[in-house]
Amino acid sequence: MDKCLFKRHMKTIIVSILLVLLCCITSIEAKTFKVASYNLENLFDLTRDGTEYPEYIPNTGHGWTKDIANIKYTNIAGVIKDMGGDVVALQEVESKKALIRLRDRLKDLGVDYPYLEIADSRATPVKCAVLSKFPIVEKEEIPIDNKVTRNILKITLDIDGNRIILFINHWKSKQGPESMRIAYAKALRREIDKLKEDVDFILIGDFNSNYNEYKTFRNSGGLNDTGGITGINHILRTIKDSGKDSEMVNEKILTKQAANEYLYNLWLEVSKIRRWSYNFFGKKGSPDNIIISKGLYDDKGISYSDNSFNKFQPDYLFKRKAIYRWQMAQKGMGRHLGEGYSDHLPVFAYFSTEPFCFKNNDAVANDIVTLRLKKAKSPQGLLDLNTAGKEELMSISGIGPVLSARIISGRPYRSVDDLLKVKGIGTKRLKKFRTYFLVR
Repeated sequence: MDKCLFKRHMKTIIVSILLVLLCCITSIEAKTFKVASYNLENLFDLTRDGTEYPEYIPNTGHGWTKDIANIKYTNIAGVIKDMGGDVVALQEVESKKALIRLRDRLKDLGVDYPYLEIADSRATPVKCAVLSKFPIVEKEEIPIDNKVTRNILKITLDIDGNRIILFINHWKSKQGPESMRIAYAKALRREIDKLKEDVDFILIGDFNSNYNEYKTFRNSGGLNDTGGITGINHILRTIKDSGKDSEMVNEKILTKQAANEYLYNLWLEVSKIRRWSYNFFGKKGSPDNIIISKGLYDDKGISYSDNSFNKFQPDYLFKRKAIYRWQMAQKGMGRHLGEGYSDHLPVFAYFSTEPFCFKNNDAVANDIVTLRLKKAKSPQGLLDLNTAGKEELMSISGIGPVLSARIISGRPYRSVDDLLKVKGIGTKRLKKFRTYFLVR
């Protein structure tokens, strides 16, 4: 073999090896995806079916018309687009027509969710639903032992050959006592107990229960008709009850158990002062929850991206420091005004096809920083550069309206060091601001 032919032969072999290596690297590259939950505050269609709330009967004195509905759909679609979820669990969707219309509006905004499902086998006014960029390979509805309750939507997703189950919930509101929410929890617990211990699953949605409901409802006679037992904590077992003392299940308790006895509520991943997604007449609560299984902490299938839980709270979801809910005249009893979004903030978390990896406990760090920052009248906990609102940014000394606007327009950030790209922030200012920020 002459020298030139040998060189060409070796070059071909090297290129082939590099291509094989590239294919291998590509095949094992982890896929990270975002799962979110959003209560839409009554997303109704324009068809009169007889199950509507009176204010959403089309073309009546309440003004639920095509034009007004278009505003509602556009506003909600804008929130979902900006949030960027790959899978979005939804609550308070009237029908499949409404869900498809929302998906079509998202398409108009350049976002496509090819897969959708809704729990519509029971004729309730509003229902649980989901939009997904991943295939939904199985759907089931879990009924509750009450004819007027909303079904739990159970779906199985395929993420690059890995399966994960989502149980999408919308429990009875606090217009009813805790016993009504326990009915949902028991139905859910029965389904969980059927699963193998290493199955990856998420409980998500509007539970109408705080993450620590066993504490917050204790002295409410109107809610506590169960002797202190709660659905979200005692039945789903997000607390470890040891006689007189109870503690929230943490990651250590979750991962050390043999089966799926205990579940972990992701609200524990953020500082206590930020644990709310709903504000009812100044009383903040955490009805929107993401609760996860121990299977998401192993080296198989899907894993949770540690400390990635947060709520989505851009400035436009607030008005006069209150959540900018869908507006109706006469304190919600009159005509639709064609303004606002929902009375809930969305919550989200990231998941991955790579093995689980523990990261620093930001919730603990946030609580420590909170104590220090309270004295300085600065932000209550670390702020996420990619989600912090204008008011939160301006709570930091040295950040005013102009600089906060520049920070927001510079998103997304991959690290706190990216602030150096923002006009007006140099190395000295970055050093001063660094202790207030994180990037998820």
